[in-house]
Amino acid sequence: MNLPTWAWLDKAVFDEVQATAAINVPGFNIQATTTAKPVALKLEPGTEDAQTYPASGECTINADGSIGEPYAKGKANETPPCGIKYLRSSGDGTFKLQATITWEIAWTGTGGAGGDLPNGTFGNDQAVTVQEIQAVNR
Repeated sequence: MNLPTWAWLDKAVFDEVQATAAINVPGFNIQATTTAKPVALKLEPGTEDAQTYPASGECTINADGSIGEPYAKGKANETPPCGIKYLRSSGDGTFKLQATITWEIAWTGTGGAGGDLPNGTFGNDQAVTVQEIQAVNR
């Protein structure tokens, strides 16, 4: 509790996906390719007693295609570029953390046809136990 939790996704896990469909009918060869490109990770802590980093909870993609940054020794006083800080314990229960990836989707087809499709969002819930630890500092 009251410690920032750093969140990240490596580029290898978070990469562009393509699918192609083709129809071959005598005299016609029609093909379409759909591309889904990840553009953001949104974190929702499952309680109002939490802060997200950034404040919107929406972590954008880094230049190398990853999201966020792993915690490393020496970063204890830094704010994570992507993460959550819970401000109270979950008591005997849990908070329902939700992580959602937003994908930009576009298509191209035979003869130069193509365009953008609505963004897709896919997420998952995770039960998170947040404990409180007392410490005396003299």
